[in-house]
Amino acid sequence: MAAAAEVDAEARSILERAAASSFPPLHAIHHLLSVGVCVRCIFRFFGAFSYAAPCLSLTASVLHSFLEEHDDFAKSGSCSCLSKDEAYCSICFGVLLPTCYQDDGVEPLRSVSPIDNVTSIISEAVQREGHQVDEFSLEISLPAVIAANDRAIRLYMKEKYGSANWFDEKIFSQQTMSVKEALRILLVPSVEKQMNVKHGNNSFRIRLTYTHDEGSQKLLRLLPNDHGRKRKTESRDGSSKRGSTDDDKQILSESDAFINKTLEGIQDQDFRSLFQLPPEKVLEPCHLVISCQRSPIYIGGRYLKLSRNVSQSCWIIDDERMGEASVEEIIGENVRAICKGDGYKFHAAGREDIDVRMLGSGRPFLVEVLNVRSIPSATEVQQIADKINDSEKKHVRVRNLKLVGSEIWTMMREGEAEKQKQYAALIWTSRPLTDDDLHNISLIKDMAGTYIKEFVHGDLGRTHPSVGVMLSCRAEILQLDVTDVKMDFLQ
Repeated sequence: MAAAAEVDAEARSILERAAASSFPPLHAIHHLLSVGVCVRCIFRFFGAFSYAAPCLSLTASVLHSFLEEHDDFAKSGSCSCLSKDEAYCSICFGVLLPTCYQDDGVEPLRSVSPIDNVTSIISEAVQREGHQVDEFSLEISLPAVIAANDRAIRLYMKEKYGSANWFDEKIFSQQTMSVKEALRILLVPSVEKQMNVKHGNNSFRIRLTYTHDEGSQKLLRLLPNDHGRKRKTESRDGSSKRGSTDDDKQILSESDAFINKTLEGIQDQDFRSLFQLPPEKVLEPCHLVISCQRSPIYIGGRYLKLSRNVSQSCWIIDDERMGEASVEEIIGENVRAICKGDGYKFHAAGREDIDVRMLGSGRPFLVEVLNVRSIPSATEVQQIADKINDSEKKHVRVRNLKLVGSEIWTMMREGEAEKQKQYAALIWTSRPLTDDDLHNISLIKDMAGTYIKEFVHGDLGRTHPSVGVMLSCRAEILQLDVTDVKMDFLQ
């Protein structure tokens, strides 16, 4: 009993503070309740959400009881603001008093703390995906119909109370916190507590995507499309207007960005003619999908390719693999497995043909690992290198493997054009070479950008000078090795 009294005292203190400093006359608050606006949206409207949000006992019935004590209209027997039908908030669709559908069905969330139930679901999703998390950022996507209904309620209140001395539309607009920001204020502390992590780092993102198919379909039928024509719309009295309906699939494919931009371009007068004021009751909650995504991590080093039958990237033609394997797969799959990533992208500073070996200090490379479940330690990175280097086939080796920042990718791209390469080639000529021939070839300088194979055989006369032309004989490369790639990083 003492605990209940303490909770009631907290709720009453918040209500008294709001009534004294934030709320308009209480009959207007009562009217918002009667048209289906939830308690949290009412506090959000009038700049009182931040101090009211932590109070879990601040329900519609508690607010109504407070109104009955202080507002004569609420004392009348005609009050219907606490109707027993299963309606959700006509603005936030129950998002701020969470009840929502998940992929596996309806999730009623009726405990003492519905917000804590949502964060439990978030935590379970993170654990189910196997993510190791020390910081997170929270991304929230809400259906555009929530913004439309939010505006509809504000215009309805302006129509009803705009001439009253207390009504100030400018202050009303400035004080209004968005549903998205209000939900963030509710969720972040609870997620931090539930998962024992801090909010702030955006390298690991938890995304909450709320959708409401029925509300979105109705909204799209009311909006003008991008060609200025009207879809089938309904007037405020429910009668059909000009245009034709799109099928459900096309309607639902419209982006929220387009819808919100269209809403912003509609003047209040046109909005009133298109939309029902106040909005109709909401009988179904939003559908919630939770996804987790970590920004890519980069593991870099230098690789040596010791086989003349291994391509740099995966090379498949007409479902047939060219070569035994690829550098990309040998390195990338080993990195992905340790990091538990969804996939990877392989980046290298240049390339060599499948029949060319990469020797010497190796070629710089990066593996961009997507949505990893764990950041590898230095020991785990060494385990990756050891597994590659100790492979029985010895196709590929790696050097100086390390976890690096994303800036290395830019540095590698910028440095690729300036890199210098050194080759060793076995060349066949149609006649024996003399010492003078070798001397003349050694005098050639400044061959920047010339492809080494074309420099040898002349590419059917298209490359000048070439070894074949200089020696006045036919010259062909039998074997080619890259012996050094001179770049100043990933040494």
